[in-house]
Amino acid sequence: MDEGPRFSPLYRQIKERLLAGLEAGEWKPGESIPSEVDLATRFKVSQGTVRKAIDELAGEFLLVRRQGKGTFVATHTDEDHSQYRFLRLRPQEGEQEYPASRLLDCHRGRASAEVARMLELRLGEGIVVLKRVLYFREQPVVLDEICLPGSIFKGLTAARINGYSGSLYSLFETEFGTRMIRADERIRAVPADGEAADSLRVKERTPLLCVERVAYTYGDRPVEFRRGLYRTDEHFYANKLA
Repeated sequence: MDEGPRFSPLYRQIKERLLAGLEAGEWKPGESIPSEVDLATRFKVSQGTVRKAIDELAGEFLLVRRQGKGTFVATHTDEDHSQYRFLRLRPQEGEQEYPASRLLDCHRGRASAEVARMLELRLGEGIVVLKRVLYFREQPVVLDEICLPGSIFKGLTAARINGYSGSLYSLFETEFGTRMIRADERIRAVPADGEAADSLRVKERTPLLCVERVAYTYGDRPVEFRRGLYRTDEHFYANKLA
């Protein structure tokens, strides 16, 4: 039985219109968006409706409110917590720390069946593959393999990555116009193979945490598939459930 179109609250409709503006590049990362009053006039709704829509987008880290300055499009180039907000690794002791990165490899390849499925590509379509190690206090803790659609990341090279001072996500955002806005993850335990053992300085078959992530940009478009192998002898994976 056809239930007909589902009702969408007005603030959700405004949220979708703001999302459409973000996706179209009307307001770029780091730029301010119009005031609530101006948006209310533009969309012909109350200021409270606009505020509720913005509150949801801020809660999803797509917008950032700054006291006395206005509301801005969130960017991965801002504070450390924005650059690394998908990184859930925490130290067993001491304060939160942010990693140093060493690139091991950057090459062009072809999408395997798994990668094609995760990134919604055709089998054999061109991709960029990165391998890197993340270091915490000069100790290797994460070995990442990252697969990206070649059509989006044309011109991405090892030299370009090594010459950039920010995080990978800020590089993707500023130089390739691709902002990661959400991610899905699945986690399992695996034994270290030879490559992981060498890169992370552990013995082969040491238990590691395998974190597989698909990151999405606007429009729920998958633009990154990464598989990270995590040492957890001095760190743990933290998540908040609501």
